[in-house]
Amino acid sequence: MKRANNIEKAEGMEKANVGLGQKFLLTLPEASQYTGLGKQTLRELSNSENCEFVLWNGSKRMFKRSKLEQYLDSLYSI
Repeated sequence: MKRANNIEKAEGMEKANVGLGQKFLLTLPEASQYTGLGKQTLRELSNSENCEFVLWNGSKRMFKRSKLEQYLDSLYSI
């Protein structure tokens, strides 16, 4: 794929590279990198059916960045 000014062409559409702090949804590896928490810890925190900061896309776990921030901000320890 050709890269020009941080824009990738994917399947005929342009896709901009967006920083983790600007994304609405984060994958598990992105959420781990963003928060500094391990993937296993994030899996355990998000396994509940009532988890408000996770959106399931089929079997893929996506983290709602702002809701995850709010949740972590309200905790004293993990």
